Amino acid sequence: MTTPQSDTPQSDTPNADAQQPAAPTADPLDTALRLVRAQATLVKRFDASLSGLHGVSLSDFTMLLRLGEAPGGRMRRVDLAEALGLTASGVTRGLAPLERIGLVTREPAPRDARVAYAALTPTGRERLAEMRTTARQVAADVFAQWPAGDLTTLAALLGPLTGSLR
Repeated sequence: MTTPQSDTPQSDTPNADAQQPAAPTADPLDTALRLVRAQATLVKRFDASLSGLHGVSLSDFTMLLRLGEAPGGRMRRVDLAEALGLTASGVTRGLAPLERIGLVTREPAPRDARVAYAALTPTGRERLAEMRTTARQVAADVFAQWPAGDLTTLAALLGPLTGSLR
């Protein structure tokens, strides 16, 4: 038995749907690895600019930025560690060079000798303002070709991942 032939003329061009690229699948591992690669690329770009112009890394900048956002420009070291997702010893190691170059100072708590604060110095505040300008320019360059709506969507999608970090 033969199948009936259609009266519709056949075209030599393939189906238009076949020419469309396949939509990406929702693979959590692939998505996570893409985020890791994107993060590594961003760190390199920020590190290059911040290091070249200000002598600090992105990690240093984020510590200074968090201190700059805190009331009075100071935080308990344990709170800074929690806010940055680091251990207390990681914050101590990260703050040491910033203390040596005079951007941060260690302040004891007046009522509890076991508690220490990290505080921006006046020089730290000035330098942080300069670093923010550099960081804003790097971010603007990274997203220069992105439509504003896509950038807003990306920020909204990343929000749940960052949790208490922002």
